[in-house]
Amino acid sequence: MKGYKYIIGLLLATLQFAGCSDRVFEEINTDPNKPAAVSTSSLLVGGERLLINTVRNPDLNLRGAQLYAQYFSQNIYTDQSRYMIPVNYSDAFWTGVNRALNNLNEIIKLNVDERTKEWVTTGGVGTNANQIAIARILKSYAFHNLTDVFGDIPYQSYGSKDPDFEALQQNPDNLTPKYAPQEKIYTDILNELKQSADTLLKYKELQTFKNSDIIYDGNNLKWAKFANSLRLRLANRVAHKLPGLAAEHINDALQKGVFESNADNAVFKYSNSSPNEAPLYQATVTANRKDFAISHVIVDVLKGDRGPFGIVDPRLKVFAKPNSKGVYFGQPYGLPLAAADLFPVDSVSLPGTVINAANYGEVLMEYAEVQFLISEIKGWDDQTYKKGVRASLEKWQVDQNDIDSYLSLLPIANKENVLSQKYLALFNQGIEGWSEIRRTGYPLFLVKKGDVVWSGVVKGTQVSYPFLPEVGDGIPSRFIYPLKEQSTNRTKYREALERQGDDVVSTRVWWNRNN
Repeated sequence: MKGYKYIIGLLLATLQFAGCSDRVFEEINTDPNKPAAVSTSSLLVGGERLLINTVRNPDLNLRGAQLYAQYFSQNIYTDQSRYMIPVNYSDAFWTGVNRALNNLNEIIKLNVDERTKEWVTTGGVGTNANQIAIARILKSYAFHNLTDVFGDIPYQSYGSKDPDFEALQQNPDNLTPKYAPQEKIYTDILNELKQSADTLLKYKELQTFKNSDIIYDGNNLKWAKFANSLRLRLANRVAHKLPGLAAEHINDALQKGVFESNADNAVFKYSNSSPNEAPLYQATVTANRKDFAISHVIVDVLKGDRGPFGIVDPRLKVFAKPNSKGVYFGQPYGLPLAAADLFPVDSVSLPGTVINAANYGEVLMEYAEVQFLISEIKGWDDQTYKKGVRASLEKWQVDQNDIDSYLSLLPIANKENVLSQKYLALFNQGIEGWSEIRRTGYPLFLVKKGDVVWSGVVKGTQVSYPFLPEVGDGIPSRFIYPLKEQSTNRTKYREALERQGDDVVSTRVWWNRNN
């Protein structure tokens, strides 16, 4: 390294990630008397793992977004299914995403700094430009999830020096960064994704980070497709707010290349080895928790008893386990606490074996979603709608005969059918499923305030239990900011509230407002 070693003060515990997807990563040995540079490969491994762990964490995702989307239902603490989510659930999400962002930003800094930019490319890790592009894509994904959960947030950009973008500032640390408006954040993320994809497409035959990249094994072309596919998602989300900008990005992304099959899916696959199992597995099997069941909403739709399809969906046996009697029975969603013990664990359907595997692959984005997006963009096109359904069924490894049979019975594309199938395809992707519900108001078969979620005889008396949220009248629009932000960054926090609205779950984020 030309006679010197560059000392980096950033060595997060997550970089000790010893194995993922049963791979063995090079250990990072640090002699405290001889500080050494942390490689960008190690930073990527730690950054990817910390990011996905946080986006799918047990608190904000499993006890929040997954319940908000009515994919899961609590069978013990049923108040959580009725939107009574502790405020401190926001803290771990906010902190975890920002720690991951620091890892990813450090990759960019090492590739820009004249003292390190040559060193970090040694060993076939990849060029400076390609390493920066992949880090920018992952940062975009992280900020996209963070802003969709809270609204206005501290934000940082590689390509823009907007004075409102103050996050991640170091030397000196900025502990009280501004909250950037969500409109600016979305506009900049779209640009970050475009520029990153364009860079990687120039070098699409090359590899970057190699097997230290758990998501794509360093495949530049697949990273470019992911960036363009994510651009399609985000541009479509703001098409009603920024129609010109959205159309520009949609057309450009489609022209340059989005996902073409399930082989392109962005997936972070976990390991069978402790402590690197998937988040749901750790929350249920490792922690021996049985209080999350598949909601009766999902089970009833997949059985054909609810929603617009009226046919048995072969994904039922993948998403859910039968109960002790061999029957698929979803936990009634949002029961009052007084009725929480009506359904013992062995009487309801828990998450299926595939969903709850230690080495489950958490999906960042998939081909099926891209096809549903294209169907919507084309005015509810039937061909791409059917491609989306097929892609989802194939991803879950449904038998081809069952796929063909299901598709032959599927009603033609319209807004309700496309968005309802998209909702099913997004199963177990809590934040994105919840975001689509907020954006579209679909699917229509979700439980609403006043709906009877279960009726029957209890201790000789006929009873009916309606869904009565403890907070608000409908599905929450956002999460409350972390308490520490309200105290340590109070001035900027209050400025954000003046622009966005009160810090309550019913305040809509910018892209979810009608005006």
